[in-house]
Amino acid sequence: MKNRVRPNILKVNQYVPGKPIEEVQRQLGLKEVVKLASNENCLGPSPKALASIRKSLVNINRYPDTSCFYLRKKLAKKLGVDEASLIFGNGSDEIICMAVRTFVAPGDEVVMAKPTFLIYEIVSQIQDATVRFVPIDSSLKHDLRAMKDAVTERTKIVFIANPDNPTGTYVTKNELESFLEGLPDKVVVFLDEAYFEFANYMYRDYPNGTDYLDRPGVIVARSFSKAYGLAGLRIGYGISSPEVIGYMERTREPFNVNLLAQEAATAALDDKAFLKKSLEHVVREKEFLCSWLRKHNVDYIESATNFILVDVKADCKQVFNALLKKGVIVRDMKAWGMDSFIRVTVGTRAENEKFLESLKSVIRRG
Repeated sequence: MKNRVRPNILKVNQYVPGKPIEEVQRQLGLKEVVKLASNENCLGPSPKALASIRKSLVNINRYPDTSCFYLRKKLAKKLGVDEASLIFGNGSDEIICMAVRTFVAPGDEVVMAKPTFLIYEIVSQIQDATVRFVPIDSSLKHDLRAMKDAVTERTKIVFIANPDNPTGTYVTKNELESFLEGLPDKVVVFLDEAYFEFANYMYRDYPNGTDYLDRPGVIVARSFSKAYGLAGLRIGYGISSPEVIGYMERTREPFNVNLLAQEAATAALDDKAFLKKSLEHVVREKEFLCSWLRKHNVDYIESATNFILVDVKADCKQVFNALLKKGVIVRDMKAWGMDSFIRVTVGTRAENEKFLESLKSVIRRG
């Protein structure tokens, strides 16, 4: 069968997600396991979202509304955009996939930072595009000047993760506006704002991607997986001009967002108290973690998200495995080429304490 597979598919490195709690419990025979690997909301989903799901369970014998009518209406009003400027996906990952399928032909170029969110490279490889990587700068931020210099006549999309995953760093309003100034209109600028709620809450100079929709070809992607706590339902959305969204809609699978996801997301938008609680928790607990790391002279990267990139000054895979045996799941950064770093999601106080206690013993033993 191998000789029947498209050659570019054979070059794709499949995305490996963070380990689930149940898998670690089975494999290692552990009863208590905490997961701080996938940047999920440790407080769970909004109570309003849960109530809406329960109410909707009786309707799961029916196909969902393929247009996400009620969610579209509510979200458009919240964002102050035209309803035709929105597209919904099975997580914001699918928005990335739809954008690449829509605008990138085999042989076209796609520009992205290195390291950054792995899905950009994977989807571009599947589309048989040429990926032009631009190293992040010394502060582990996107080097937007170098990324702009990397744009050629063949460039179709530039991906900017803001804030970035895995670094947690962000580009400022001034930096983004300088990047956009003079950039050819034919280049699609994809602003991945999966962690928008955190950065927007924490930093005044963080740019809101929707402020730049007047520029032709800007696409903004956001998610309900992180701050809203709906990762298990897989729902995200894209925002752009009605023209761009119309083209992307041609690549969207019908019924791609399930009924329960639509209901939960619609209800979650109304739960402002839960969102505020989640954001405040992340700020408070992130400082708890960072203050411990500073005290113990463990280097980390300042983050505009709900995770922290920690430099353990050792082989990150070995540290990952040592923590795993103690019932703590983090993310090693081997796949990103950051061999001494682990990424840690901000958890509950008990989860954070377990991580720090485990990390201390692992570092001491090392």
